[in-house]
Amino acid sequence: MKTVRSDWSRTLLVCQKCSKKLGGGFGPRGKTPLAKALRKELGVKTGRKAAMGIVEVKCLKVCPRGAVTVVDSADSRTWQIVRAGAPLETVIDALGINGTDLNGSAQVQHDSATLEA
Repeated sequence: MKTVRSDWSRTLLVCQKCSKKLGGGFGPRGKTPLAKALRKELGVKTGRKAAMGIVEVKCLKVCPRGAVTVVDSADSRTWQIVRAGAPLETVIDALGINGTDLNGSAQVQHDSATLEA
């Protein structure tokens, strides 16, 4: 078996099916998918050499109405439900993403109640 190294300090899995049902739902005009909006807000590039991975996956089989399911590798036992139109700053804070996540390891602080508001 062959392995490939990445520079990701953590990974966010974002349900692509949820995002598609919403027709975006995030960003200034409410038309951007959550994964793309998070990448832009955090300045995260795509690919394995990026500081953090934000990956859209086919379906996580949760299917919340008017929201997107997100799995954070830092706390994979707790899946987050992000309501459409939630401010990106609130989502980033609730996921516990900060500048050190983009440069190395970090401490995670979750507040799932903030995401569902």
